[in-house]
Amino acid sequence: MESFTYHDLGHIDYTEALTVQTEAFEALLHAKVWGGQGENKLFFCEHQPVLTIGKSGKDSNLLIPVELLQRQGVSFFHTNRGGDITYHGPGQITGYPVFDLEHWQLGLKQYIHTLEEVIICFLALYGIKGERLEGATGVWIEPEVKGHARKICAIGVKSSRYVTMHGFALNINTDLSYFSLINPCGFTDKGVTSLEKELGGKQDFEKAKAQLHTLFSELFP
Repeated sequence: MESFTYHDLGHIDYTEALTVQTEAFEALLHAKVWGGQGENKLFFCEHQPVLTIGKSGKDSNLLIPVELLQRQGVSFFHTNRGGDITYHGPGQITGYPVFDLEHWQLGLKQYIHTLEEVIICFLALYGIKGERLEGATGVWIEPEVKGHARKICAIGVKSSRYVTMHGFALNINTDLSYFSLINPCGFTDKGVTSLEKELGGKQDFEKAKAQLHTLFSELFP
């Protein structure tokens, strides 16, 4: 039996998904404060084009005026997660683990390391070597190769009393042109990529979600 319940929200508006995960976060936090047994939940979804910026992010990393975003059909939100600016959109698995880390006896740093490990193991299924980059969260390809470092998965979380929300954004069949609107995660000298780009063709999105779910079950037993 899994230590969390899995919920595939499908295509969902960013604000609606934020409400869903916030309710789960507050319920888990409330149960913990009162000594009860809350429910760990893992949400996967896809959003319409949206840019989100974390509490430590810089607005200067948005490269065009906000009013021009609306003309391009892109929403923009400040959020309460860590990290800088990133993009969510169709063809990207956005994952929101609402987990009580004490269930796994994890600290926040260990948790982020484990999230990265899930993605690294996922990429290995496709023959891709995912790696970490010193001083930055997320998963990268060729992070130490000048001019070739590219991010395939962004990570940004919020936690309170070791209960988490927000999570990761993994590019599968993502339209990468939207990243030209920002300095992704605050970087100006590194690129972004997707599974589709690395493998030279569209990937089975539902299969990817199933594989990722399985890996979460294995690394968060």
